Amino acid sequence: MNYYNEIKNELINNEINRKVKNYSINKSDLNSYYNVGKILNEAGKHYGEGIIKEYSQKLKYDLNKNYSVRLLYRMLKYYNFVSEEKMPTLSAKLSWSHYDEILRFDDINKIAFYIKISEQQNLSVRQLRERIKSNVYERLPESTKNKLIKQDESNVVNFVKNPIVIRNDEKRIFKSKRKNKIRKNYQKDSSFFNNLLLNYVRITIIIVKINYLLK
Repeated sequence: MNYYNEIKNELINNEINRKVKNYSINKSDLNSYYNVGKILNEAGKHYGEGIIKEYSQKLKYDLNKNYSVRLLYRMLKYYNFVSEEKMPTLSAKLSWSHYDEILRFDDINKIAFYIKISEQQNLSVRQLRERIKSNVYERLPESTKNKLIKQDESNVVNFVKNPIVIRNDEKRIFKSKRKNKIRKNYQKDSSFFNNLLLNYVRITIIIVKINYLLK
């Protein structure tokens, strides 16, 4: 089995899916990165962990995209957590960027906590970073952490007192209003641009497939 080619093809297919099926980018990323992690796990058994650095360099050259050593290690960790059933049920609400932030930790209970609050509070990646930076998990009492470990059914949101860090409220309100105004103006012409985008996507699909076939 050529592990490198399997990984490269998986990533190529994911890039094509991201261009063609914008609405399912999240699902495509999670599936592809899980599969890449699985292949890396098998390759590591035969060639050792050093193979990840070699694959990273080859992918940068072949695909002209920065699949860093850190990113590939994160994919491997993602696969290991899911396959060993350490990871809580994966949420369609969370993107790969969420998991990329959360999987920096080794504590499975900490990982489970941040996955749960990200889903329940519908956190953006930026908001998740704020929770992590403010040490929300570390500030939980030990009794609460024990409940989380035992998979207590209590709502984890109730355990966290005022977790949101609020700064520059007036500036944020102003930015929010400005974004809403821009968004409304954009939506007026959405029909025209949607048709234009659809034609662009069709052409892009053909070009992408031709380019990869010619490599």
